[in-house]
Amino acid sequence: MYKKIQILLFILIPLNSNALEKETTFDKELFKKAQSDGKVVVVSSWIKNCYSCASQMKVLEKAKNEFESIEYFAFDVTNREISNLLNVQYQSTILIFKDNHEVYRSIGETTKDEIYKIIRSFI
Repeated sequence: MYKKIQILLFILIPLNSNALEKETTFDKELFKKAQSDGKVVVVSSWIKNCYSCASQMKVLEKAKNEFESIEYFAFDVTNREISNLLNVQYQSTILIFKDNHEVYRSIGETTKDEIYKIIRSFI
């Protein structure tokens, strides 16, 4: 019994710590500024304890560093103000904006190759 509890804790602690790294970086004014500066703006939603959200965010953080012309923001989907503003109802939603318009939306995409392909198509 004790061994089963140890195994369970070993599995749960890394997943929970992964979720703690997430933070809301979305700011309405910075979002508007990035659009007015002509950047392609990528926004993703997350929720606590969502492993696919964490995977998606890691890929998007790397993309932000690799593509100079994009700006990346993330937000907790339980933040109703931001969720309503962007009309997002689910975690791990990716939105892409170009020229002040939403040009792409997906839910659950976590594959680096696919996410990069999508971003490249709007740069």
